[in-house]
Amino acid sequence: MSLLQDGGRFGQQRIGLTTGGPLDPEAFALCNRLLGNAPGATAIEVSFGGLVLKATVDTRLCVTGAELPLRINGVEQDRWRVHAVKSGDEIALDFATAGCRAYLGVAGGFNVAPQFGSSSTVVREHIGGLAGDKLQPGDELPCAAGSDGPLLFLPENLRPGYSDHALLRVIPGYQQEHFPALQKRRFFNSEYNVSERCDRMGYRLEGAAIECDIGGILSEGICFGAIQIPADGQPIVLLNDRQTIGGYPKIGAALSLDVARLAQLTPGATVRFEAISPEDAHNALHLARQRLYSLPLAESSI
Repeated sequence: MSLLQDGGRFGQQRIGLTTGGPLDPEAFALCNRLLGNAPGATAIEVSFGGLVLKATVDTRLCVTGAELPLRINGVEQDRWRVHAVKSGDEIALDFATAGCRAYLGVAGGFNVAPQFGSSSTVVREHIGGLAGDKLQPGDELPCAAGSDGPLLFLPENLRPGYSDHALLRVIPGYQQEHFPALQKRRFFNSEYNVSERCDRMGYRLEGAAIECDIGGILSEGICFGAIQIPADGQPIVLLNDRQTIGGYPKIGAALSLDVARLAQLTPGATVRFEAISPEDAHNALHLARQRLYSLPLAESSI
């Protein structure tokens, strides 16, 4: 499941196309920032690992995100750091030891023609990337030669850590009135496990079942991070490749910053929820964005 992704496909939900884009926007943005790329430049989102590439041009690359050991010509290299590679070099990402989504970018980004305004791959819709599918053996990923430039890195103490637990702050939605007070207390005071049924469309959780006084609603537009409660009472947190409309009641929507942490979890990991006001959510987003683009980068002397 290695997919080409840019910043996402926006403004197309009216025709049924979802946004796509990186599951972990922080790691994706830092990859491009380290390379000096434009925000949203196309990179590879690698899920779980096992990707092997062969360079056909001299360029610079960077890997951020989950702890997927990076090897260049068999030698393990530091992640969160820009490396110069030459034509013929072999780049391998082993399997994840913590987290599950990593981003491999190159100087200038991969040159992939956009579809409906984006190169993001959404496999369900067969759109974006290379022929709307995950990368296949033998695929050629066009990129410009560009080995000149600073070899920047993010200091270790500033790098995100990845664990087997996530706390999701939730902005309650207008349908919360259909969830009795006891059910809301149960939702916000229970621990859930990530099930085997999790992908870029959504994460299905397992734990205390939540009841709602309506079995369904007229299908309506669905936002990123929406937490659906289907008939079995097991929450589903919707991600980048979610459907554009749906008819399950929603208890609220998870803060996008925390959904990125959720997307780094593997089956069996634990999740808890905490209510947050829209004002606090806006403050958290603004502070996180300010921090992201003010993180001090260092330059390698080698």
